Amino acid sequence: MNSFLLRFILPLAIFSSSMVRAQQTTRYNLAELLKDNKFTVPPNQKIVPLSIDTSQGVSVTGIVWLKGVNFSTGSIDVDIRGKDVFQQSFVGIAIHGIDTVTHDDIYFRPFNFQSTDSLRRKHMLQYHSEPDYQWDRLRKEHPLMYESGIIQAPMPNAWFHAHIVVGRDDITVYVNHSATASLKVKKLNNRNDGLVGLWSSALSGDFANLVISNNP
Repeated sequence: MNSFLLRFILPLAIFSSSMVRAQQTTRYNLAELLKDNKFTVPPNQKIVPLSIDTSQGVSVTGIVWLKGVNFSTGSIDVDIRGKDVFQQSFVGIAIHGIDTVTHDDIYFRPFNFQSTDSLRRKHMLQYHSEPDYQWDRLRKEHPLMYESGIIQAPMPNAWFHAHIVVGRDDITVYVNHSATASLKVKKLNNRNDGLVGLWSSALSGDFANLVISNNP
C-alpha cells in the first residue's frame, strides 16, 4: 500500500472506530432498577414490579423517569403491554423530557390494534410533544401525519416490541422487529436531549427488556 493511501485510510479507520465507541448501549432490568430506587416517580405517578410473565418487568401508571439517564439521539428498544379497554390504555416511551409537563411521547393505543373500524386502525401509534403539540391538536391540524396503523398489529392484551430510532430531526418506529417502519415523523421541538421515561396514561401499562443505545 503506498504512503498516500495509508495517510488517507488510517485516519478514516480511527474516525470510524471512534464513532462506533461513541454510541453507548445499556440493557436495563427494570425490576432491579425499581428495587435499587433508580426511578424518579413524580407525585400521582406509580410504578410497581411485575410478578407475572417476567421478573424483569414493571407496571407503570403515569410517567416515571430513569435516574441518571440523559438521552439524545440513538435508539430505544422495549417490550410493552397495554390493555384492551377502549380509550383507557395508552402506553409508550417519553423522551427528551424536562418534567411531567414538557416531554415528547411515542405511544400506542392497544384498544385499536384489532379494531374493525378502519379509522381507529389508523390511530394505533402516536407521536406528540407536550405541552404544545398534543394529540388532539395534531389530529385536527395534521390528520394522520403524526399517528398511524401498525403492519400486522399485535393482539391488544399481548406483549409487543417497539424499536424507536431518534435522530436530530426525526423519529422512526418499528413494531415487533418488522423491517418496515410503522411511523416516521419530524420532531416537533428543538430539544436535542433530556430524560427518558416509561409512559402510561389512564390505566397502567407493563414494560420489560429496555435497551437504550445513546449517541451522546
